[in-house]
Amino acid sequence: MKAEIITIGNELLIGQVVDSNSADIAAELDRIGISVYQILSIQDDKEHIISALKEASSRANVIIISGGLGPTKDDVTKYSLCEFFDDTLVNNEAVLEHIEELFKKIKNTPLSDLNREQAMVPSKAEVLHNKYGTAPGLYMEKEGTVVIAVPGVPFEMKMLMEREIIPRLKEKFDRPFIYHKTLRTYGLGESALAEKIADWEDNLPEPLKMAYLPDLGSVRLRLSGKGENEDDLKRSVEAQLTKLYPLIEDYLAENVNDDDNITVTINKLLREKELFLTSAESFTGGEVAAQFTINPGASTCFKGGIVTYSTPSKIEILKVPEKLIEKHSVVSGEVAEAMAKNARKMFKADYAIGTTGNAGPKKGESDEEVGTVFIGIATPEKVFSKKYNFGSSREDVVKKAVNKAFELVLRELVKK
Repeated sequence: MKAEIITIGNELLIGQVVDSNSADIAAELDRIGISVYQILSIQDDKEHIISALKEASSRANVIIISGGLGPTKDDVTKYSLCEFFDDTLVNNEAVLEHIEELFKKIKNTPLSDLNREQAMVPSKAEVLHNKYGTAPGLYMEKEGTVVIAVPGVPFEMKMLMEREIIPRLKEKFDRPFIYHKTLRTYGLGESALAEKIADWEDNLPEPLKMAYLPDLGSVRLRLSGKGENEDDLKRSVEAQLTKLYPLIEDYLAENVNDDDNITVTINKLLREKELFLTSAESFTGGEVAAQFTINPGASTCFKGGIVTYSTPSKIEILKVPEKLIEKHSVVSGEVAEAMAKNARKMFKADYAIGTTGNAGPKKGESDEEVGTVFIGIATPEKVFSKKYNFGSSREDVVKKAVNKAFELVLRELVKK
């Protein structure tokens, strides 16, 4: 079973809008055993759309089109479908009634002829009810290939995928089982990780495959398989993972969901263990606290944070000893440790992060090179710091330092 996804819109091609629909559609199809062969973004042009449909129909069982169903002149998906299916547009009374109801109850604006045009649909299409918007979804078939068009508005598309499209595809097609198991690792780069497990990966049986998904501070390892028997497939994947665990046990975090980022993982572990985190930041400017508190439930495990950007604020507010700064410089492991230690005490937390460094573009009050950072970690048992150099891009230095700080905290948390 193969699918292709076609997203339509000039705004996608000029980078004005990020195409999140393709990822969401692909994930939904994968869950029911339909593999996505290709994802294509094209402009709002009828000939381009028809050409893409012809090519996709030669390879795929299912084609899902997102976008181009709106009321304006650049929305040409319906007209393209009519030409591809040798069809004509007809007025759908149920869709028109729904549009009128939406404008009456929600939009509180007069209904224009352009809006009424959205009730015109290909006569051969099965209309998929879009309860949230004026553009309906469309379900059509040609020579064994299913072609589905959905609006480009993400929440409308998601509703149609969940309530209308996935149930139809599950009923129509016999599908293989696709099973993924993802492990999240910290502290080892992609190439080093690949080298470490090379022999294990070389001996994977068909049809299992390993994928590496690197991110700042972590690498996800996804083991995937496809088969006709779900239980046999899962047993095969789990058997291979049993052989993998001993090779990477020092880099794995417990209780990690493959969809979680590192802050969500730390959040869960802190709450499970009834522990609290705090932060004292300099060059990261509050980004540690911001990244952590963006997650729901952060208030139950984050006591607060402080940004002591200048040297005087470190001395006066955070009580870092002035003599310590004079001896080691403000950008040093000793200062990072003092920041973490004092923040832990100030906020009565169990764990604390301290950050100090030269993020650039010029050196500050230290002789350390641009990109040099020190991250201090205070735990109930100890205080320590690590030195890194994250390059010359200020934005990258901050991002990498924040992720590394979370990685260090996570390593301490999983030891408990």
